[in-house]
Amino acid sequence: MALLDRLRVYPVKGLDGIELEAADVLEGGTLARDREFALEDADGDVINGKRTERVHDLRTGFDPDTAVLEARDEASDGEVVQFSLETATDRDRAAEWFSGVFGVDVSLERDRTLGFVDRREMGPSVISTATLETVADWFDDLTVDGVRRRLRANIEIGGVEPFWEDRFVGDDAPAFKIDGVRLEGVTPCGRCVVPKRDPDTGDALPEFRERFVQKREATFPDWADEAAFDHYYTVMLIARVPGSDRGETLRVGDGVRVVDD
Repeated sequence: MALLDRLRVYPVKGLDGIELEAADVLEGGTLARDREFALEDADGDVINGKRTERVHDLRTGFDPDTAVLEARDEASDGEVVQFSLETATDRDRAAEWFSGVFGVDVSLERDRTLGFVDRREMGPSVISTATLETVADWFDDLTVDGVRRRLRANIEIGGVEPFWEDRFVGDDAPAFKIDGVRLEGVTPCGRCVVPKRDPDTGDALPEFRERFVQKREATFPDWADEAAFDHYYTVMLIARVPGSDRGETLRVGDGVRVVDD
């Protein structure tokens, strides 16, 4: 039986994610607490893994009930610091701390209605557990949880086949519902430099992209619309929640079904 197996959000864009048992769909169509905060330099450019490997030195935790962020820089003294991100004072303190980490003046910005997702007109990212298991099998040194942390999806679907999420893009693609919440596929997720790096050390796996593309092409599902994919360095679905279903709640364990209407 297909079900919502995991929910993960990334409270500060580019930093560690947290597991949730339930998440509300925001007015903007994204999940509550996902990329709610972002570190930006003076030009408004975001600090993330695409920009600097330094993010891999950081370990962060976040309490979604209190908005308290814990952070530790393993490349320095490793001292744990805490900031209550509900207060402007502590957001300024956090910005000062992160400025020291990254060596550039940053501010900590907040967006409660949409978050700082890359594709601001879209919604949650979706992947199946079987896809994660398959990708992990392509590489000798990867675990399923390691791939999960590299790919950074919001919604993980269990009880389905590998690359199940590929069916929701292309001409005449169906949608799916998690309990009563409808999600429509928008685009496959082309990947950047981040997935090839170890999420803990930042070390790049040699020839990651080349092997990934080779295996992805060889195992591309017959039932997926290949014309909807620009290239094979692609995995994960970016979805959209229609306006009528925003404000609803997704819960781990909810049933999932494909709908054609």
